Amino acid sequence: MFNKQEGIVWLNPDDDLEQAYAHARATFKYFWRELYWEYRRMIPALDFAMVKAPFMQEVDGEIRTEHMWLNEIDFDGIHINGTLMNEPHELTIVSEGERIEGLPVDAISDWMFLCQDVVYGGFTVQAARVQMDETERAEHDEAWGLNFGEAGKTLLVYEQEAHPENLHEHPMCVNMLEKWREHLKQNVDLPTQCNERGYTLLHTEAIAGNAPLVALLLEHGADPKAQTNEGYTAADFARHLQWQNVLAALGEVANVH
Repeated sequence: MFNKQEGIVWLNPDDDLEQAYAHARATFKYFWRELYWEYRRMIPALDFAMVKAPFMQEVDGEIRTEHMWLNEIDFDGIHINGTLMNEPHELTIVSEGERIEGLPVDAISDWMFLCQDVVYGGFTVQAARVQMDETERAEHDEAWGLNFGEAGKTLLVYEQEAHPENLHEHPMCVNMLEKWREHLKQNVDLPTQCNERGYTLLHTEAIAGNAPLVALLLEHGADPKAQTNEGYTAADFARHLQWQNVLAALGEVANVH
Protein backbone atom coordinates (compact mmCIF):
# COMPACT_ATOMS: atom_id res chain seq x y z
CA MET A 1 0.00 0.00 0.00
CA PHE A 2 2.86 2.40 0.71
CA ASN A 3 6.10 2.58 -1.28
CA LYS A 4 8.64 4.22 1.03
CA GLN A 5 11.20 4.77 -1.70
CA GLU A 6 8.81 6.66 -3.97
CA GLY A 7 6.60 8.14 -1.25
CA ILE A 8 3.46 6.97 -3.04
CA VAL A 9 0.25 5.68 -1.48
CA TRP A 10 -2.04 3.30 -3.36
CA LEU A 11 -5.59 2.99 -2.09
CA ASN A 12 -7.58 -0.18 -2.59
CA PRO A 13 -9.59 -0.03 -5.84
CA ASP A 14 -12.93 -0.23 -4.00
CA ASP A 15 -12.10 2.62 -1.63
CA ASP A 16 -14.07 5.76 -2.32
CA LEU A 17 -12.20 9.03 -1.77
CA GLU A 18 -15.19 11.17 -2.63
CA GLN A 19 -15.90 11.84 1.04
CA ALA A 20 -12.34 13.08 1.57
CA TYR A 21 -12.58 15.28 -1.54
CA ALA A 22 -15.94 16.69 -0.42
CA HIS A 23 -14.65 17.43 3.08
CA ALA A 24 -11.62 19.23 1.68
CA ARG A 25 -13.77 21.35 -0.61
CA ALA A 26 -16.31 22.18 2.09
CA THR A 27 -13.57 23.31 4.48
CA PHE A 28 -11.25 25.07 2.04
CA LYS A 29 -12.45 28.36 3.55
CA TYR A 30 -10.48 27.59 6.72
CA PHE A 31 -7.34 26.98 4.68
CA TRP A 32 -7.74 30.32 2.94
CA ARG A 33 -8.53 32.15 6.18
CA GLU A 34 -5.26 30.89 7.68
CA LEU A 35 -3.28 31.72 4.57
CA TYR A 36 -4.90 35.17 4.38
CA TRP A 37 -3.52 35.97 7.83
CA GLU A 38 -0.20 34.29 7.04
CA TYR A 39 0.31 36.74 4.18
CA ARG A 40 -0.14 39.58 6.70
CA ARG A 41 2.28 38.29 9.32
CA MET A 42 5.66 39.96 9.59
CA ILE A 43 7.11 36.63 10.77
CA PRO A 44 5.72 33.58 8.93
CA ALA A 45 4.01 30.96 11.10
CA LEU A 46 3.36 28.25 8.51
CA ASP A 47 6.01 25.81 7.31
CA PHE A 48 3.97 25.15 4.18
CA ALA A 49 0.47 25.62 2.80
CA MET A 50 -0.67 23.72 -0.27
CA VAL A 51 -3.69 22.55 -2.21
CA LYS A 52 -4.09 19.33 -4.18
CA ALA A 53 -5.99 19.13 -7.44
CA PRO A 54 -6.59 16.47 -10.11
CA PHE A 55 -5.17 16.87 -13.61
CA MET A 56 -6.47 14.70 -16.46
CA GLN A 57 -5.09 13.82 -19.87
CA GLU A 58 -5.63 11.12 -22.48
CA VAL A 59 -2.58 8.85 -22.59
CA ASP A 60 -2.46 5.86 -24.96
CA GLY A 61 -6.20 6.07 -25.50
CA GLU A 62 -7.07 6.20 -21.79
CA ILE A 63 -7.88 9.11 -19.50
CA ARG A 64 -5.21 9.31 -16.82
CA THR A 65 -5.63 11.38 -13.66
CA GLU A 66 -2.87 12.57 -11.36
CA HIS A 67 -3.58 14.43 -8.12
CA MET A 68 -0.76 16.90 -7.50
CA TRP A 69 0.06 19.59 -4.95
CA LEU A 70 0.26 23.33 -5.55
CA ASN A 71 1.76 26.02 -3.33
CA GLU A 72 2.03 29.84 -3.52
CA ILE A 73 -1.75 29.90 -3.37
CA ASP A 74 -3.93 32.90 -3.97
CA PHE A 75 -7.72 33.01 -4.05
CA ASP A 76 -10.21 35.61 -5.27
CA GLY A 77 -13.29 34.12 -3.64
CA ILE A 78 -14.15 31.99 -6.66
CA HIS A 79 -10.93 30.69 -8.22
CA ILE A 80 -7.69 29.29 -6.81
CA ASN A 81 -4.28 29.93 -8.38
CA GLY A 82 -1.11 28.12 -7.42
CA THR A 83 2.28 26.79 -8.53
CA LEU A 84 2.59 23.07 -9.29
CA MET A 85 4.97 21.38 -6.86
CA ASN A 86 5.07 17.90 -8.43
CA GLU A 87 6.62 16.55 -11.61
CA PRO A 88 3.85 14.52 -13.32
CA HIS A 89 4.46 10.79 -13.80
CA GLU A 90 2.62 10.44 -17.12
CA LEU A 91 0.93 13.71 -17.95
CA THR A 92 2.55 16.18 -20.30
CA ILE A 93 -0.03 18.97 -20.20
CA VAL A 94 1.47 20.45 -17.03
CA SER A 95 4.95 20.54 -15.49
CA GLU A 96 6.56 21.21 -12.13
CA GLY A 97 6.84 24.93 -11.39
CA GLU A 98 4.02 25.87 -13.76
CA ARG A 99 1.52 28.46 -12.57
CA ILE A 100 -1.99 26.96 -12.55
CA GLU A 101 -4.85 29.44 -12.62
CA GLY A 102 -8.61 29.40 -12.41
CA LEU A 103 -9.28 26.31 -10.29
CA PRO A 104 -12.75 26.46 -8.72
CA VAL A 105 -13.00 25.31 -5.12
CA ASP A 106 -15.08 22.29 -6.12
CA ALA A 107 -12.25 21.09 -8.36
CA ILE A 108 -9.69 20.56 -5.59
CA SER A 109 -9.13 17.23 -3.87
CA ASP A 110 -7.27 18.29 -0.69
CA TRP A 111 -5.56 21.06 1.23
CA MET A 112 -2.97 21.02 3.98
CA PHE A 113 -0.82 23.36 6.04
CA LEU A 114 1.78 22.82 8.74
CA CYS A 115 2.07 25.05 11.81
CA GLN A 116 4.35 24.31 14.78
CA ASP A 117 4.77 20.69 13.64
CA VAL A 118 1.00 20.11 13.56
CA VAL A 119 -0.63 19.11 10.28
CA TYR A 120 -3.99 20.66 9.39
CA GLY A 121 -6.14 19.31 6.58
CA GLY A 122 -4.70 16.41 4.61
CA PHE A 123 -8.01 14.60 4.11
CA THR A 124 -6.80 12.25 1.38
CA VAL A 125 -3.63 11.57 3.36
CA GLN A 126 -5.70 10.50 6.35
CA ALA A 127 -7.98 8.43 4.12
CA ALA A 128 -4.89 6.50 3.08
CA ARG A 129 -3.40 6.27 6.58
CA VAL A 130 -6.49 4.61 8.06
CA GLN A 131 -5.93 1.72 5.64
CA MET A 132 -2.35 1.17 6.81
CA ASP A 133 -1.08 -0.83 9.72
CA GLU A 134 1.13 0.87 12.30
CA THR A 135 4.36 0.00 10.50
CA GLU A 136 3.11 1.33 7.20
CA ARG A 137 1.89 4.55 8.83
CA ALA A 138 5.25 5.05 10.48
CA GLU A 139 7.03 4.56 7.15
CA HIS A 140 4.58 6.88 5.44
CA ASP A 141 5.05 9.65 8.02
CA GLU A 142 8.83 9.18 7.93
CA ALA A 143 8.84 9.61 4.15
CA TRP A 144 6.90 12.85 4.51
CA GLY A 145 9.03 13.92 7.45
CA LEU A 146 5.84 14.76 9.35
CA ASN A 147 3.79 13.41 12.21
CA PHE A 148 0.24 13.16 10.92
CA GLY A 149 -1.09 12.16 14.33
CA GLU A 150 -4.03 9.88 14.88
CA ALA A 151 -5.09 8.06 11.72
CA GLY A 152 -8.27 9.51 10.25
CA LYS A 153 -8.28 12.58 12.50
CA THR A 154 -8.22 15.84 10.57
CA LEU A 155 -7.80 19.26 12.16
CA LEU A 156 -9.12 22.38 10.44
CA VAL A 157 -7.83 25.37 12.40
CA TYR A 158 -4.90 26.33 14.61
CA GLU A 159 -5.11 24.95 18.18
CA GLN A 160 -8.55 23.58 17.38
CA GLU A 161 -8.71 21.19 20.31
CA ALA A 162 -7.52 23.66 22.96
CA HIS A 163 -9.44 26.59 21.45
CA PRO A 164 -12.51 25.38 19.52
CA GLU A 165 -13.62 29.01 19.27
CA ASN A 166 -10.97 29.37 16.56
CA LEU A 167 -13.39 27.59 14.24
CA HIS A 168 -15.72 30.57 14.55
CA GLU A 169 -13.20 33.42 14.31
CA HIS A 170 -9.49 33.54 13.60
CA PRO A 171 -7.59 34.66 16.73
CA MET A 172 -5.61 37.25 14.76
CA CYS A 173 -8.85 38.85 13.61
CA VAL A 174 -10.08 39.13 17.19
CA ASN A 175 -6.74 40.35 18.56
CA MET A 176 -6.20 42.99 15.87
CA LEU A 177 -9.69 44.45 15.89
CA GLU A 178 -8.84 47.51 17.99
CA LYS A 179 -5.75 48.25 15.89
CA TRP A 180 -7.94 48.09 12.81
CA ARG A 181 -10.42 50.44 14.45
CA GLU A 182 -7.69 53.02 14.98
CA HIS A 183 -6.34 52.45 11.47
CA LEU A 184 -9.74 53.13 9.94
CA LYS A 185 -10.14 56.31 12.00
CA GLN A 186 -6.89 57.57 10.53
CA ASN A 187 -7.64 56.36 6.98
CA VAL A 188 -11.29 57.21 6.45
CA ASP A 189 -11.26 56.45 2.72
CA LEU A 190 -10.10 52.84 3.09
CA PRO A 191 -13.57 51.25 3.40
CA THR A 192 -14.68 52.65 0.03
CA GLN A 193 -11.47 52.10 -1.95
CA CYS A 194 -11.26 49.27 -4.48
CA ASN A 195 -8.56 47.65 -6.57
CA GLU A 196 -8.44 47.22 -10.34
CA ARG A 197 -10.83 44.26 -10.12
CA GLY A 198 -13.36 46.17 -8.05
CA TYR A 199 -12.57 44.39 -4.77
CA THR A 200 -12.96 46.44 -1.61
CA LEU A 201 -11.74 45.53 1.87
CA LEU A 202 -15.28 44.37 2.58
CA HIS A 203 -14.98 41.79 -0.20
CA THR A 204 -11.60 40.47 0.89
CA GLU A 205 -12.52 40.28 4.57
CA ALA A 206 -15.77 38.50 3.70
CA ILE A 207 -13.86 35.96 1.61
CA ALA A 208 -11.52 35.32 4.54
CA GLY A 209 -14.41 34.89 6.98
CA ASN A 210 -13.41 37.82 9.19
CA ALA A 211 -16.83 38.77 10.54
CA PRO A 212 -15.59 41.25 13.19
CA LEU A 213 -13.68 43.19 10.54
CA VAL A 214 -16.65 43.05 8.20
CA ALA A 215 -18.81 44.60 10.93
CA LEU A 216 -16.13 47.22 11.64
CA LEU A 217 -15.87 48.17 7.97
CA LEU A 218 -19.63 48.61 7.79
CA GLU A 219 -19.44 50.93 10.82
CA HIS A 220 -16.93 53.03 8.90
CA GLY A 221 -18.93 53.41 5.71
CA ALA A 222 -18.23 50.31 3.64
CA ASP A 223 -20.97 49.66 1.09
CA PRO A 224 -22.43 46.14 1.42
CA LYS A 225 -23.90 46.49 -2.08
CA ALA A 226 -20.53 47.23 -3.71
CA GLN A 227 -19.78 44.81 -6.53
CA THR A 228 -16.55 43.53 -8.01
CA ASN A 229 -16.02 43.86 -11.75
CA GLU A 230 -17.56 40.38 -12.06
CA GLY A 231 -20.65 41.51 -10.12
CA TYR A 232 -20.03 39.85 -6.75
CA THR A 233 -20.97 41.45 -3.45
CA ALA A 234 -19.45 40.56 -0.08
CA ALA A 235 -22.58 38.56 0.71
CA ASP A 236 -22.20 36.61 -2.53
CA PHE A 237 -18.73 35.49 -1.46
CA ALA A 238 -19.93 34.68 2.07
CA ARG A 239 -22.72 32.51 0.71
CA HIS A 240 -20.43 30.78 -1.75
CA LEU A 241 -17.96 29.90 1.02
CA GLN A 242 -20.65 29.28 3.67
CA TRP A 243 -19.38 31.93 6.10
CA GLN A 244 -22.51 32.23 8.21
CA ASN A 245 -20.76 34.57 10.67
CA VAL A 246 -20.05 37.01 7.83
CA LEU A 247 -23.61 36.81 6.53
CA ALA A 248 -24.85 37.64 10.02
CA ALA A 249 -22.47 40.62 10.20
CA LEU A 250 -23.81 41.81 6.86
CA GLY A 251 -27.36 41.51 8.11
CA GLU A 252 -28.08 38.77 5.62
CA VAL A 253 -30.08 35.61 6.24
CA ALA A 254 -27.54 33.03 7.29
CA ASN A 255 -28.89 30.16 5.20
CA VAL A 256 -26.21 29.00 2.78
CA HIS A 257 -26.10 26.75 -0.24
